[in-house]
Amino acid sequence: MPARARSALVWVAFALVHLWLTYLGTTLLARASFGDVDLYRRWVEHGVATGTWPVLDDPWVYPAAALLPMLVAGVSGVTADAPYALAWCALVTALDAAAVALLLRRPRGRTAAAWWLGFLALLGPVAIGRLDAVVAPVTVVALLLALTHPRTSTALLTVGAWVKIAPGAAVLPLLLATRRPWRRVVLPGAAVCALVVGSVAALGGGARIASFVLEQDARGLQLEAVAATPWLVAGLFTNRVEHVFNRELVTWEIHGPGTQPTADALGAGLVVAVLAVTALLWWCRRRDGARFWSDDVLRGDFVLRGAFVLALTLIVTNKVGSPQFMSWLAPSVAVALALGRPWWGRTALTLLGVAAATQWVYPWWYGDVVSGWPFATLVLAARNVTVVVLLVVAVVHLVRPPGPAARATDGPDGPSLGADHDPHARVTLRAAAD
Repeated sequence: MPARARSALVWVAFALVHLWLTYLGTTLLARASFGDVDLYRRWVEHGVATGTWPVLDDPWVYPAAALLPMLVAGVSGVTADAPYALAWCALVTALDAAAVALLLRRPRGRTAAAWWLGFLALLGPVAIGRLDAVVAPVTVVALLLALTHPRTSTALLTVGAWVKIAPGAAVLPLLLATRRPWRRVVLPGAAVCALVVGSVAALGGGARIASFVLEQDARGLQLEAVAATPWLVAGLFTNRVEHVFNRELVTWEIHGPGTQPTADALGAGLVVAVLAVTALLWWCRRRDGARFWSDDVLRGDFVLRGAFVLALTLIVTNKVGSPQFMSWLAPSVAVALALGRPWWGRTALTLLGVAAATQWVYPWWYGDVVSGWPFATLVLAARNVTVVVLLVVAVVHLVRPPGPAARATDGPDGPSLGADHDPHARVTLRAAAD
């Protein structure tokens, strides 16, 4: 089949997947899966009606720039009968289209785009009906530009972090993998932060700019969190473990012996874990020595692996376990597949299984999880264990020294994220290849 026809099929699949997710989120599973989107609408409606806005006037659980996509979707109207959810889906679809268009320009772009669409379909309506759906395609674009345009990449990741925190983690490996990091990474990131903080302060919200961090202290251990897995399983055998609805935060938590101390410890544990991974990345860079700076493919893989490990770390050490968190893992995998990195194959397949299990749990059978039914509980537990295994394997791939290499071809638009200038060169493989 001609290349253009295969690309056309990708766009047909793109349309079908996004139409299906939009249908699920706005009609069939609207109450179960698009509750957050309606909450976004109500925040904007309240702001328009009263002049009182999250962050500017009240503490908020999200970073300040999260208001921007909510306001963009609000152009359709913010009343209860306005097509706000459809406008939100249109916004996410446009961002996904930009990411897919850039993926298709890479050596294995059609494979990567097909995988990305499969991941979205398997993750279900939360893949389009959350703030994470806005930052995921932005992260894909940022990682594709990481080594060739580090300033733009850093700016995109920093903007993403001011929407939903997680994309900011990818700045750390990019910082370590970039020559002149102060000029190309630190300054662009600082400029974006200054713009956001300055804008919020000018509008009267300076005292609440960090409220999204402080608001997390009120949370207990969420039912779906990876760290909740031992109690989740134990609840099948003892009535000392309970599933409790937190009305203030509108989320289910797990209560039992040791759950609150665990939730409290995870607040600091997450920070320590991120610092530990950063130290590991620094060690890996020093281990590779001069080769790190002469081999763009090695540096590109370092950025992707680093971003992937940090995203996994944020999930595993988090006392929150929302289903949309799984979308944090997809950008690194999609970009790796687009660049033809064969050692990511098993990771990509495993992540599809994680996405499918996540959708099975939420929204389809979440009631069974809350009720403590064994099969649903074990599916969620298996999903969580798989995420931990992915983290262990990804760390092993970082720690093992790079082996003899092969090289992948570059895309039609020039080298990106470690692609070689020689179109016949082969990509450097690690000894720990999948």
